[in-house]
Formats: sequence, C-alpha cells, structure tokens
Amino acid sequence: MKEIIEAIARALVDQPEVVFVNEVGGTHTSILELKVAKQDIGKIIGKQGRTAGAIRTILNAVAAKEKRHTVLEIVE
Repeated sequence: MKEIIEAIARALVDQPEVVFVNEVGGTHTSILELKVAKQDIGKIIGKQGRTAGAIRTILNAVAAKEKRHTVLEIVE
C-alpha cells in the first residue's frame, strides 16, 4: 500500500523526489504518513479535499481486499 500512495503522489506533485511515505501500524491497522514539499500540499489535497479523498478511497479499496484498516495522514 505504501508503494501505491507513493506512486500516486509522485505523479501529482512538481517535486517528486521530495515525496516520502512512512507506514506505521500493527497487524490489522496501518497509518500511512504522506510528506510532500510545502508547495505541493495543495496539489495533494485538491479543491475542497477531493484529491485527498480520492487517494483515501483507492487506499481503502486496496486495504479492504487485504482485510486491513488504513488511515492516510498528510503531514506538512
């Protein structure tokens, strides 16, 4: 799941070399922390949070297939 979020984020931002995803979690729950350059946070969040919502939807679909619960946090 970490790789999927990283690939999506790198495709959206202007500085893909700065994208970093950290996965923290246990057996059934994971927290994915997405860090991008300060200028690119708006591109990840999108208008009214639509892009971030879409990324979370994709993440939840993958997590449901693996019978896990995941949370995506966008860190400044």
